[in-house]
Formats: sequence, C-alpha cells, structure tokens
Amino acid sequence: PSEEMITLMWSFVVSIYSIGGLLGSLSAGYLSVRFGRKKAMLFVNIPSLLSAALMGFSRLCGSFEMIIAGRLFAGVCGGLGQNIHLMYAGECAPRKLRGLIAITASTAIAIGKFVGFALGLRELLGVDALWPVLMAVHALPALVQLLTLPFFPDSPRYLLIDKKDKEGCIRAVKQLWGDGDHMAEIDDMMAEQEAIHGEKAKSVCDLFRDKGVRWQFITLFLVSSCMQLIGVNVV
Repeated sequence: PSEEMITLMWSFVVSIYSIGGLLGSLSAGYLSVRFGRKKAMLFVNIPSLLSAALMGFSRLCGSFEMIIAGRLFAGVCGGLGQNIHLMYAGECAPRKLRGLIAITASTAIAIGKFVGFALGLRELLGVDALWPVLMAVHALPALVQLLTLPFFPDSPRYLLIDKKDKEGCIRAVKQLWGDGDHMAEIDDMMAEQEAIHGEKAKSVCDLFRDKGVRWQFITLFLVSSCMQLIGVNVV
C-alpha cells in the first residue's frame, strides 16, 4: 500500500478505540440496570478477552483488520468498564469511604497507563517479535476479574431500588461491611427509593435539559475537553 494509505490505517487503528469507548459508554447505563452492576461488569470481560485474542493472533494470521477490530472491542470494554465500575464501587462502599473508593478508578487508570507505557519499552515487550503479546496483555486483568468477581455480592443499592429485594440488599450489606448496625444507610437507600418512585431513567437528552445539574455538567464538560488538549491522545 502507499504511504498515504499506511498513514490512514495507522490513524484508524488509533482512533477506533475512542469510537468503541463511545459505544460502550452509551450502553453502560442500560446494561447496569437491565442485568445489574455485577453481571454487567462480568459482561465487560467478553469484549476485553475477544480484543486480546484478535490482536494477539493478528500477526500469526497476517491480518491488520484483526487489530482494528480488537481495538474497537477494547474501546467498548473501556467505555463500559469505567462507567459501570464507578457505579458498582460507589454503591458497594459505605458512606464514609465512598469518595475514597470512587477515586480508585482514576488511580487504576493512571497505573494502567504507566504499566502499558513501561511494557511498551524496547527492553520489555516493545520489540518486533513481542508486540502481539503487548497488545494482548490486557487479558490478564480481565481473567482476574472474571475469576474473582463472582464471589462478590451485587450492589446493595441496585438490589433495593432496581430489584426491590430488601432481604438481598441486607445480605449484601452484611457481606460487604460486616455485621454492624447499617440500618441508617439502608434507610437512606429506602428514602431514595421512595423519592424516585415512578420516575423513568434519564436519557442523555434529559441530562442536557436538566437545569438542576447544569453547572456540574458544564464543569465536567470543560475539564474533559481540556484533557483532550494535553497531547497524550495525539501521541
């Protein structure tokens, strides 16, 4: 292929991840309510493992199209995982630790990027013979989650508000937080259940029109937009 076509393919390989991330983000809300936070997080591992298999075997099959498809599935996994993880972790954490637990997502992303850059050095996996391994290494955390997450309960808030399962909520709270007195937080969830009774889930368009979160939305939008200008995505 010509040099222009090679440049186009490189650009497509890089940018297709963001398209997959958009698709995953738009699906996260539906999946987390339809199947629950825990099952949705288990589902996230499917595109992750599929992505690792496609990119890991792409050289063996002599197919750059497999890399493009793998990057797309990796983006879907990232879009789903970042959103559902925050819901699950925040809803499983006791109130006094909720902020600390929520920030672990950003910490894990930073560590993951650092490990990815480190493994990509020529002294490690960034060489001609090992790059398929580098592109498939994200299968490891997916396998760890796939093997360990079934032992955790579903989100207490999901069980109470979405499933209307008060007994299941109490069991999940005891498994997560111990046998202490947690009725105050359960009462808070029940009050929230009463407050949103009969309301339908908000769509993205509803979010744009909701004046109650207008300034929070603008602030987050500006911060996220500025992150696109720091150069890391261009690199």
